[in-house]
Amino acid sequence: MRAMPRRTPALRRPSPLVLGSAGNGLLAYVFFALATHALGGARAAPVSVLWSWWSFAAAALTFPIQHWVARTVQAQGGEAAVRQGLPTLARAASLVALVVGVLAWLGRDRLFHADGPWFAVLTALVALGAAMTGLVRGLLSGRQQFGAVAVTLVAENLVRAVLAGILYAAGVTDPVAYGACLIAGYAASAWWPSALVPRRTGEVAGAGSPLAFVGGTGAAQLVGQAVLTGSPVLLAAAGGAPAAVTALFAGLSLFRAPYTLLLGAVAPLTGRLTALAVAGRSQSLDRLRAFVVAGAVAAAAVAAAVGWLLGPWVVQLVFGADVVLERSTAVPVAAGSALAMANLLLTLLVIARGRVLHLLRSWLVSLVPGAVLLVVTGADSSTAAASAFAVVEAAALVLLALSDRAAARQVRRRGSAPAPR
Repeated sequence: MRAMPRRTPALRRPSPLVLGSAGNGLLAYVFFALATHALGGARAAPVSVLWSWWSFAAAALTFPIQHWVARTVQAQGGEAAVRQGLPTLARAASLVALVVGVLAWLGRDRLFHADGPWFAVLTALVALGAAMTGLVRGLLSGRQQFGAVAVTLVAENLVRAVLAGILYAAGVTDPVAYGACLIAGYAASAWWPSALVPRRTGEVAGAGSPLAFVGGTGAAQLVGQAVLTGSPVLLAAAGGAPAAVTALFAGLSLFRAPYTLLLGAVAPLTGRLTALAVAGRSQSLDRLRAFVVAGAVAAAAVAAAVGWLLGPWVVQLVFGADVVLERSTAVPVAAGSALAMANLLLTLLVIARGRVLHLLRSWLVSLVPGAVLLVVTGADSSTAAASAFAVVEAAALVLLALSDRAAARQVRRRGSAPAPR
């Protein structure tokens, strides 16, 4: 009989991770601000594209690999299963890097407005760096070294900001140099070389396929990331006014800040929730699900009120008087951002149950009501684009909760926690 995995401390000390996540976000703005000041708006465009790919690579590779590693360490009582699955993941990450690198090369004129190969190379390196970062953070989380996880969060963008500052002070105006700074940030993970090599502890049998877990979770996170950040792009593609696109982007950036903090702070939850699942404490997970759903409804209502009362004023205060966010847009943006936080927690619940394909299905189906809304109302207004965002997040909340409940019932029938699939 397999020995029970160690109990984790859950979120007894979340402050280092919250601070690390906040520092990471702030330094990201510093890096990009330095790049735009050095290069100007037009010449910084390829760096913007590379930075956008970085955010999607974090969703598609860093997040799923990190949480697969943390879950596997907890469920298998050690790192042997991670060690065994690592070559498979390395090959998959290399294939992703090759594909996106080739696509970036083929589309270099349209994407980067450059003839050389450098941004295509940097695009491929982003994929590899994102995968490595997921491994390091996952192993550090599995080993309960959450302070180190917080440091990796800060160090990644600190390296980028420092190097960009040096380039700026030296008068460098080559976009490739600032793109290379983004890649250099991944070197922060190498400050913990022991977290690059999984140990030979724990069991291997029953661990499940790493590709199924990472692929399903990564695809779901890509959909979720597109929903979270894609409304301005949708509005622009539908012919929305440039000022409205900018205002919607500003509103999303503002109300998404708590989500960004939570994303960095949830590292301990994967192990803790997996421990409860492995121990058969399904009722504890059920109570957490009910609490998250109830809290999401209350938080969305409060956020909507804040968006109505303060949203336009705060956006102008932060981004400038000429950035005008209408109340009809601020309300769904604020409510949807609150729901996104709850969906992140429900995502971790589904991951702990080992039902990542349910996770992907929930996100894909949740797109349907948002698409229907846009067909009925049109997508050429910021209110419509923001409302579609909130509707998709609300649908995802319902579907993720139902998926978790179905997984819980299936586990009770089987009498044990399932392997990831």
